[in-house]
Amino acid sequence: VRASRPHVVHAHSAKAGLAGRVAVRGRVPTVFQPHAWSFEAVDGRTSALALGWERFGARWADHILCVSESERRTGQEAGIAARWSVVHNGIDLDRFRPGSRADRDGARALLPLPRDADRDAPLVVCVGRLTRQKGQDVLLRAWRRTAVPGARLVLVGDGPDRKALEEAAPPGVLFTGACADVRPWLHAADVLVLPSRWEGMALAPLEAMACGRPVLLTDVNGARESLPPGHEEHCLVPPEDPAALARALTALLTDHALREAVSRRGLRHTRTAFDVRRTAGAIAGLYQELVGTSAPTTRKRTER
Repeated sequence: VRASRPHVVHAHSAKAGLAGRVAVRGRVPTVFQPHAWSFEAVDGRTSALALGWERFGARWADHILCVSESERRTGQEAGIAARWSVVHNGIDLDRFRPGSRADRDGARALLPLPRDADRDAPLVVCVGRLTRQKGQDVLLRAWRRTAVPGARLVLVGDGPDRKALEEAAPPGVLFTGACADVRPWLHAADVLVLPSRWEGMALAPLEAMACGRPVLLTDVNGARESLPPGHEEHCLVPPEDPAALARALTALLTDHALREAVSRRGLRHTRTAFDVRRTAGAIAGLYQELVGTSAPTTRKRTER
């Protein structure tokens, strides 16, 4: 920090975020962005310790920047004292665009699906690191209850839980490993599902909706704010509830008209509310405020 002499330090996530704030200790305007709270990821005494560190680190942040109102509310209700800002996550809408039926069929033809797979069978895709946070273990339990003949499930991503998940998976579940470009999988999917245990605001559902695909999420931080108003009934289930997840998946996979309606509204909502250029502009406005210059008039932030 002394060598680079920054005007603003923007520290991300629990470990690096705390290290950055303690290293700077208020000598440079500092923004901390949790990307989901560390105390949500652990239990018992470890959770209490993590919360203590979050409260301690907050004194060295000029702003805590959250990606959803619910993430901010969780921190505030946990007793973290801060100046709060909320800037929703955004995605590159030039990269994540809806595909045609031909794009869907082309993606399915090129992807490494089993040779005997019915290319028109319902396809459910989950994109995320294979970790406890993302809840793929819950999804596998739900998949055994999903009453859709011929449907296939694909887990896109890699991570420390892969071996355990592969051992627990029923026949026919495909593990892709790490994937540099998830767009073909999103175009191929009938539904994107993300059964997370905790989040700030996940990116994969925004990317899927921008590609014109319906999503099914667990009701964790950021999920309700990701969805268009009124979609909670069809697209949101409680976390760690495989029975509810299976029912919602079955409903979406067996009702083409519902999927189409959900997809259209999700596409409009995402393209209106989650452009990464808006996100970048809002964060740049915060930086300008911290270094004492005027913020752009287009900046949209919520402070508490």
